[in-house]
Amino acid sequence: MRLLDFDEPEEQILQKVFPAPENFYAAWRKPCLTPAVLRDEKGQPAERLLQAVWQHQRLRRDRLVTADGKKVRIFHPGFVSLEGGPDFGNAVMQIGDEAARTGDVEIDLHPGNWRAHGHDRNPDYQNVILHVVWETAKTAVDVNAPTVLPLNDSLDAPLAELSLSLENEPLRSLPENLRGKCAAPLRELSGTQLAALLQAAAETRLQNKAGAMLARARNSNWDQALWDNLFRALGYKHNAWPMLHLAETKSRWLRGGKSAFEIQARLLGLSGLLPGELTRKQKSADTFLRHAWDIWWRERDEYENCILPHAAWKFHGLRPANHPQRRLALAAHWLADMNLVEKIKSWGTAKLPHPKSRDLLHKIFQVGRDDYWSWHWTVKSARMSKPQPLLGAARVTDLAVNVVLPWLWIRAQAGGDEKLRREMEDRFFAWPAAEDNSVLKLARQRLLGTGKTPALPTAAAQQGLMQIVRDYCEHSNALCVNCRFPGLVRGWKAAAT
Repeated sequence: MRLLDFDEPEEQILQKVFPAPENFYAAWRKPCLTPAVLRDEKGQPAERLLQAVWQHQRLRRDRLVTADGKKVRIFHPGFVSLEGGPDFGNAVMQIGDEAARTGDVEIDLHPGNWRAHGHDRNPDYQNVILHVVWETAKTAVDVNAPTVLPLNDSLDAPLAELSLSLENEPLRSLPENLRGKCAAPLRELSGTQLAALLQAAAETRLQNKAGAMLARARNSNWDQALWDNLFRALGYKHNAWPMLHLAETKSRWLRGGKSAFEIQARLLGLSGLLPGELTRKQKSADTFLRHAWDIWWRERDEYENCILPHAAWKFHGLRPANHPQRRLALAAHWLADMNLVEKIKSWGTAKLPHPKSRDLLHKIFQVGRDDYWSWHWTVKSARMSKPQPLLGAARVTDLAVNVVLPWLWIRAQAGGDEKLRREMEDRFFAWPAAEDNSVLKLARQRLLGTGKTPALPTAAAQQGLMQIVRDYCEHSNALCVNCRFPGLVRGWKAAAT
């Protein structure tokens, strides 16, 4: 496979990767996006785009430096505010040599907006610890204002590219009403037309995910882009950011790991999730902890600058199987397999019918029985009566459609391997539906007027529906004010008849 020369200008790279004409859904969304790429002739982004860049951390995260020269480590970018006040709340970060802190983040174009917008006098902003701006002004630093972090030199892709991929990413929750104005025109579509619409939206979603991986590969390498996204997928929606941070520092802490258990001990230590005390009640848990500390206490000082604060993790609402300790145990097994990346590449080129291909990917990601984690949900939990696999079949579907297939697709696209690219698309669109979730249930009710699962028979159909929600529902209100999607659907149907 011919790979890209990342030393080429970024515009030439993008032309090589995405030379084909866009599909009709991609053409629909472009008029909504393009006007907001730049705010003015000076090349400044719209504040809404800057918020999306921060939320999705489309940054060279290893290059973040404050206006006064302090290095910034972002363990979690925070959660978008729905109640007014600072743009993001409960972010976790380390600034310079200070201890990690939890606080709010405000997004502005200029540092001067802190006073101009009255944030300095508003008690709702007293917990802001980072003022993220596009660029700093040539004025003295306001010592009474929060630390300023400029982003203009830290983006991982050009502004225009980021706008197309991020401008319609959600910054708030779904509207409360379940039915949208698009439910009627969507209901008028034939089954074939609805499938075609969802497929076009899913194709856009696939390309967006792949584009983000390309940006990461440009700034590191293809393997690192894969590991970043595998770790992030293991974090689920609650802990994607601390998982990503561990992956980004992998080159520093993975050296010398000889076994899955050694890597487990190291990851638990690095994550800040290795308990410092024994349970005194669970013999198996205490034995595991003693052995893990036998390894970690010798290495802790060496990897001190990679250790995450415990506050970076979220545990509320997690099912036991999704606890980050257990997910890290699984990641350790993957890292101990020095051939995992090559197995994934070989899987992409293997000529197998779809069912056997899916079974093979499950086999690649599934690990053998772990002496401890096959019997425990967390480090301190009681031993289960029956062993449980570290990875369920449903999670393989999530890994496939969100990580593996987009990664292989963009490698094929970048390398000019048209046959492999088409094969990855075929697998993507043929993959059976993933587990249902609250977002999909609400989306089916709001857009399709049904809560029945059979309306989305494939994972790609689910992906397409989620893309429509992100592009349109998330940018209107419960009454669908100013939403262009219903009209677009009607126009498309009329043109097709």
